[in-house]
Amino acid sequence: MDFNRQSLSNEELVYLYRNLLLPRMIEEKMLVLLRQGKISKWFSGIGQEAIAVGCALAMQHDEWIMPLHRNLGIFTSRQMPLHKLFMQWQGNKEGYSKGRERSFHFGSKPHYICGMISHLGPQLAIADGVSLAYTLRQEQKASLAFTGDGGTSEGDFHEALNLAAVWDLPVVFVIENNGYGLSTPVSEQYRCENLADKARGYGMEGVRIDGNNILDVYHTIRGVRDYCISRRKPYLVECMTFRMRGHEEASGTKYVPVALFEEWAGKDPIRNFEQYLLQEQIITEMQVADIRNEFRGYIEMELQTAQQAAAITIDTNTELADMYARPKQGTANETVTTDTREIRYIDAISEALSQSMDRCDNLVLMGQDIAGYGGAFKITEGFAAKYGTARVRNTPLCESAVVGACLGLSLEGYKSVMEMQFADFVSVGFNQIVNNLAKIYYRWGQNADVVIRMPTGGGVGAGPFHSQSNEAWFTHVPGLKVVYPATAEDAKGLLIAAIHDPNPVMFFEHKALYRSVTGAVPDGYYETPIGKAKTVSEGTDISLITYGAGVHWAIEYQEQHPGVSIDILDLRTLQPLDYDAIRQTVIKTGKVLILHEDTLTGGIGAEISAWITEHVFEYLDAPVMRCASLDTAVPFNTDLEKNFLAKSRLQEVVDKLLAY
Repeated sequence: MDFNRQSLSNEELVYLYRNLLLPRMIEEKMLVLLRQGKISKWFSGIGQEAIAVGCALAMQHDEWIMPLHRNLGIFTSRQMPLHKLFMQWQGNKEGYSKGRERSFHFGSKPHYICGMISHLGPQLAIADGVSLAYTLRQEQKASLAFTGDGGTSEGDFHEALNLAAVWDLPVVFVIENNGYGLSTPVSEQYRCENLADKARGYGMEGVRIDGNNILDVYHTIRGVRDYCISRRKPYLVECMTFRMRGHEEASGTKYVPVALFEEWAGKDPIRNFEQYLLQEQIITEMQVADIRNEFRGYIEMELQTAQQAAAITIDTNTELADMYARPKQGTANETVTTDTREIRYIDAISEALSQSMDRCDNLVLMGQDIAGYGGAFKITEGFAAKYGTARVRNTPLCESAVVGACLGLSLEGYKSVMEMQFADFVSVGFNQIVNNLAKIYYRWGQNADVVIRMPTGGGVGAGPFHSQSNEAWFTHVPGLKVVYPATAEDAKGLLIAAIHDPNPVMFFEHKALYRSVTGAVPDGYYETPIGKAKTVSEGTDISLITYGAGVHWAIEYQEQHPGVSIDILDLRTLQPLDYDAIRQTVIKTGKVLILHEDTLTGGIGAEISAWITEHVFEYLDAPVMRCASLDTAVPFNTDLEKNFLAKSRLQEVVDKLLAY
């Protein structure tokens, strides 16, 4: 193995060696602890240390890195306290994730490390968002994201690289090519000769290097980082290496030919670099022994400290509370502005975005066609001219990467609003939302300050893929907030509140209401509290609990049937639900109908019905009834669609409830 020190001093070479050796020795101790049953799982990076260490030391300490399973060297090179890492691996409360995550599924903002999720690919787009923040602030920084050879087969790899190239972002993408994705060899993963060659297809440069040569990795990444910053472009680096142990310890290595182990044992990154330092008389055998003894003592001391940590005291209330970041006190106020004017639902949303852009210079809007074109529904028309295309950004068709980029912006203190062109399209960004945005605060205390606007619903003859009501998908996911306004006033106030909220918010906007509903809306900037329902009309015969278009169906029904006294409750927010308001309306009437446009099975109505039965059953005079759309896809033909929608069955269900 050829080592080229370039301008590195002897002290710098020894520093590299120490950083390379430490994670190997920690891992050797971890394997002992695994056999003793003191940790439950371990993903070994033995044989791959040069990549993690070289990358970490080549980047600046305040530049974000997105590591994966086998990158212990990132954590140790960033000087994370070892005893706290041990606590993390043991599932202790004093670890980085309070016992909620294992191995390397955690991050640390003070160390600029973003914790991975098991799906691997989503890490890459987060780096896009971080580098977008650097670009917006005109900082001379880059981000670095890891993937494996197997991860390059995922759609997130394509989306993230394409987005970084289109937006000219300074991102270093690093592929650790160790020959296997668990047991699947690279011959069954791709057909190109080198993964680095994929870079050309995205309009970026790429290079393949020896990932076991610490100096090659260090010098390459330093040079690539400087290139990314000076040229404002991403770069792809493929590091060739080998995993000397199983994907994780339980999986073993029987699928790997013995000859490969023999070949790569001769390429051991630590032994070879150590021999180079000895041959060049940069270090002595005695110094090597001293360093190893020093590290053994350090590891044992840190392990003893970790083992003295108290056992976890389980507090259910804390667990529930820690799913969400806490908004700043006093920010969500009821409307105080007295001057109002009559505007459409769609204009209220546009006004909320505009006033938020004026208030928050760290707010970025992004989505397909939202800049010059103004979005599919023209909600952001004129925004690009007013706020600039840096903050009002057209995106390629890559929903997953855009959600990931929003999360990356949040790491750097930015807010973002993504327009999901139609709520139906959210399925291709589902993983980023439910596994990354929703869980990140609970996992390691990093909030996701992201709003995803969801034009939703039927009634416009748009067929199965532009008409779905899929809000119930997200009410099942702790960590998300789900908002669904019915009126122009609430659309503005709730969207401003959603943008101000530090948590990820799925903001549903009914397309059929955009231009058909108008209302008196305060001129100024105001917030409508998330999680508070609103009584639309007082009644004594039945309670009708609904939201979105259902509110207008309920009002229309009440106007057509003045002899029926209906207590109409507009939920406004589906996660969290306003259980106090639900309780009060049940107590008022004793008869409850839950109305929603979503299909019947698994809709939010089922959850509300169950809660009422469990908590206020004694006030009921009839079974809780639901009125929902058919359990089919949304049909295109308008007559079929009317039959599909819950509104067509509202009369029938009300009559049944009244007659009980």
